[in-house]
Amino acid sequence: MVCCIIIYSCLLFRHNDSIQCVSYNPVTHQLASCSSSDFGLWSPEQKSVTKYKSSSKITCCSWTNDGQYLALGMFNGVISIRNKNGEEKVKIERPGGSLSPIWSICWNPSREDHNDILAVADWGQKLSFYQLSGKQIMRERSLNFDPCCVSYFTKGEYILLGGSDKQVSLFTKDGVRLGTVGEQNSWVWTCRVKPDSNYVVVGCQDGTISFYQLIFSTVHGLYKDRYAYRDSMTDVIVQHLITEQKVRIKCKELVKKIAIYKNRLAIQLPEKILIYELYSSDSSDMHYRVKEKMVKKFECNLLVVCSNHIILCQEKRLQCLSFSGVKEREWQMESLIRYIKVIGGPPGREGLLVGLKNGQILKIFVDNLFAIVLLKQATAVRCLDMSASRNKLAVVDENDTCLVYDVHTKELLFQESNANSVAWNTQCEDMLCFSGGGYLNIKASTFPVHQQKLQGFVVGFNGSKIFCLHVFSMSAVEVPQSAPMYQYLDRKMFKEAYQIACLGVTDTDWRELAMEALEGLEFETAKKKPALLLLSFPPAPVLWALGSLFLWHHQAFTRVQDLRYLELISSIEERKKRGETNNDLFLADVFSYQGKFHEAAKLYKKSGHENLALDMYTDLRMFEYAKDFLGSGDPKETKMLITKQADWARNINEPKAAVEMYISAGEHVKAIELSGDHGWVDMLIDIARKLDKAEREPLLLCAHYFKKLDNPGYAAETYLKMGDLKSLVQLHVETQCWDEAFALGEKHPEFKDDIYVPYAQWLAENDRFEEAQKAFHKAGRQGEAVRVLEQLTHNAVVESRFSDAAYYYWMLSMQCLEIARDPAQQDLMVGKFHHFQHLAELYHGYHAIQRYTEEPFSFHLPETLFNISRFLLHSLTKDTPLGISKVNTLFTLAKQSRALGAYKLARHAYDKLQGLKIPARFQKSIELGSLTIRSKPFHDSEELVPLCYRCSTNNPLLNNLGTVCINCRQPFVFSASSYEVLHLVEFFLEEGITDEEAVSLIDLEAPRHKRENKWQEVTSSNAQTLRLEETQDSMGDDDPFTAKLSFEQGGSEFVPIVVSRSVLRSMSRRDVLIKRWPPPLRWQYFRSLLPDAPITMCPSCFQMFHSEDYELLVLQHTCCPYCRRCIDDSGP
Repeated sequence: MVCCIIIYSCLLFRHNDSIQCVSYNPVTHQLASCSSSDFGLWSPEQKSVTKYKSSSKITCCSWTNDGQYLALGMFNGVISIRNKNGEEKVKIERPGGSLSPIWSICWNPSREDHNDILAVADWGQKLSFYQLSGKQIMRERSLNFDPCCVSYFTKGEYILLGGSDKQVSLFTKDGVRLGTVGEQNSWVWTCRVKPDSNYVVVGCQDGTISFYQLIFSTVHGLYKDRYAYRDSMTDVIVQHLITEQKVRIKCKELVKKIAIYKNRLAIQLPEKILIYELYSSDSSDMHYRVKEKMVKKFECNLLVVCSNHIILCQEKRLQCLSFSGVKEREWQMESLIRYIKVIGGPPGREGLLVGLKNGQILKIFVDNLFAIVLLKQATAVRCLDMSASRNKLAVVDENDTCLVYDVHTKELLFQESNANSVAWNTQCEDMLCFSGGGYLNIKASTFPVHQQKLQGFVVGFNGSKIFCLHVFSMSAVEVPQSAPMYQYLDRKMFKEAYQIACLGVTDTDWRELAMEALEGLEFETAKKKPALLLLSFPPAPVLWALGSLFLWHHQAFTRVQDLRYLELISSIEERKKRGETNNDLFLADVFSYQGKFHEAAKLYKKSGHENLALDMYTDLRMFEYAKDFLGSGDPKETKMLITKQADWARNINEPKAAVEMYISAGEHVKAIELSGDHGWVDMLIDIARKLDKAEREPLLLCAHYFKKLDNPGYAAETYLKMGDLKSLVQLHVETQCWDEAFALGEKHPEFKDDIYVPYAQWLAENDRFEEAQKAFHKAGRQGEAVRVLEQLTHNAVVESRFSDAAYYYWMLSMQCLEIARDPAQQDLMVGKFHHFQHLAELYHGYHAIQRYTEEPFSFHLPETLFNISRFLLHSLTKDTPLGISKVNTLFTLAKQSRALGAYKLARHAYDKLQGLKIPARFQKSIELGSLTIRSKPFHDSEELVPLCYRCSTNNPLLNNLGTVCINCRQPFVFSASSYEVLHLVEFFLEEGITDEEAVSLIDLEAPRHKRENKWQEVTSSNAQTLRLEETQDSMGDDDPFTAKLSFEQGGSEFVPIVVSRSVLRSMSRRDVLIKRWPPPLRWQYFRSLLPDAPITMCPSCFQMFHSEDYELLVLQHTCCPYCRRCIDDSGP
């Protein structure tokens, strides 16, 4: 044979010394090669190899899992940790130094640990562990031999170690020795584990290669719901199979055997046995503590623990030892012991169930030297278990057959094939389970076996939980006990079925159990009296059956929380206590609850309770059947049935049919409510029109729905039918049908407040405040009217709407004048009237000033602005009303005075402005005007000087007395548009002359004697002369009112003009203007002294105007500029 080996070389490099070890990076293709003096890192991408010097001979190397770091073990006892670039990151100097050369190192390959752990074996005969940081963890382990190789299992849970002791040993990852894998004839230089397996290969110095398979057997123990098993060879985990709680007990030695019983746990280690106990008696407690230590090496096949003893099984011999290690008893068997189990008992007197290879089954008590033979069978025993009451014994033999015996009679009850383990239910005497062939078999009593798939061995059965061991894991499988329960139900064994259900079934199964129990009642009746066929009961059997079944019913329905059946059972029990014995009635109730309504109705009828059948069919909406049980045409019952039928139609969403039924039954309110809820207006009005007007409740409900459905017309019709005028008024108000409301108010004045007050509020809400004020006034709510006006006035002033403010103040004054008719408030209201009249005049004039100062253009003549500003200046002698600016007034007066030639007045205005706070926009203009006015003459133009028409005195432009003549103190009358002094003189009536008499006297217009003028012409040589001669008599009889104008010069008191009847008769109606104030004020009379210059007075606000100005303003605004009375209004 010719062998050809072809080696492809991509890179060749050399070390100067012998190569000691090589190692590939587990992540990249980087290769580390180490010699006696250096090491190199090679990768396919690089054409050259970088070498790094070493201070000592490198004996071993190992990469971390992530390939980031390389650990180098050296002959001088130093460990150097390098990164991928060869840089040294950590240097570990061990205490032994060169006397403990490092011979083997290996990183733990586990990826579950957060830290990289390095195992180090040196020829100081030590096994050590280090982290990547160089920190030593765990304690050093002495080996007693020189280690040559160390290697981890794939998952890092175990370590293999070989060397000069000529064997391979197994250690835990913490360095605890577990045992020897295999012994050799020479030193072991290398050992490795096949990845992801338990196969181990060993290489020796003599050239031998050995191959081993490691088998880790299951070491465990089980008692009821507590399962203890070995983990990582040195730990014990106790698991509570119900709560899934786990606790780990670290023994730090190889665990050989485990036994558990109640609150005891026994763990056998190589040189001792540890006895643990629970901290408390709580069934869920998982805290164990050491109770005893038996420091002695024991050899046994099986280990059992009791409350106070340890049982050791070795081949055919059983030994009972106390926890102190004293042997108390020993039993020698005839054959090998195949199975042993503690079956309970008092502490110190527990019983053991023992199965032998020869088929013998014994019961042994730990305090009794003699064993009791339970039975002997022909085949060897593999598994044993005894029922909860100790009456039945289940055995699995070597032929995979499960045999069940009666312990007392030794009779074989039944047997089943394909069984490898068996367990009785600890909560049910007649139920067991066994496994085999991949199936779980559950057998109850003598019923057939129920099967389902399950892998593993059954080791326990508690309630509905089956404990199964599969490979190395124990699991609790929840198995519903439905199949055994139905097996009992098929036999009508309700008590046993209930016991099985208590172990764990679904809600559906509980309900089926309850229903079957009810059916069982029928079965018992039929069995006792077959001829009656469920229609009657013999008293004694029925009462007995009901009594027992009520218990099962109550328990079953409680499980499924079926309150209906619980209430039924409770009601029947209460009725029985009250002495009711009508069994047909009881059974009818059961049938009705089960849905067997026709049978229930027959029983109700038979028992003389047809009304119950009627109620049942009515509640079920089975009205056709209910009619069969109506009384002899009783109208009340018929109405009740129709009403319920209508209710049902309403519930099933057939409202129209329900309405018709309600109407036929006379339930008009329900019919109206249903129609209204669905918005059927036509049906509602039909009902309302058919109802009598005396039926107020349904009619009111109809009207309510008409309003709700936005049909005020039908609502009004309904209220009219009822004669409910107040509700009709409220309807008109709510729908804002004001015209209809006003028409109704005119016919019925008692509803005036109910109409106008809401109308005024509605106007106010819609920002129609002026109309609202009038409505309040019309409703007699003077307080509300005044408050609205005051608020309107305040808002107008704040918003600089001074024309509106003047109008509102005038309205306020007139409102006060009307309130002044009340004698109790007359003085106060009259004072307010004059105050508001004065404010109205001020704001009316200031409106022009404000527009002149704020707007770029003015619509008023300079003379008008001049007169207005003079009027305001003379009127603002005391407090200045809100919103009126003295600065604006004086500024306007100064500018217009200067423009018209009143320089003295302008200078006075500018001087006054200097003492006020001037806005920035006027500052420059005022300063300039103050300077330039000094260049003007210090006098006013005579054309601007006002004339008093009573005394013909020229008054100065700056009048210290205000708006009265400085000579006669006669108040001036100003035009409400141009604010010129009008040629009017006020006069007063003599005492005793009424206003009506005065008007009638003026209207007489008695003729006056004209003066007789005598002209004489005289001609001379130089001139021609015309001379007028007057007589004394004719001058005195000319005009009586003119004579009244005389007064005493220099008087400081105002002397009014008082006229007599004769003077009144001499006046012309065209020359007299009368302000006809309503009571309690007296009328005011004014005489025009220039009849040819007509003056117009507004009949509403009594303000005076030049006729031409008034006509122009009315044409512009179509109303009085002061009180805004429309020209179409005939009266004030």
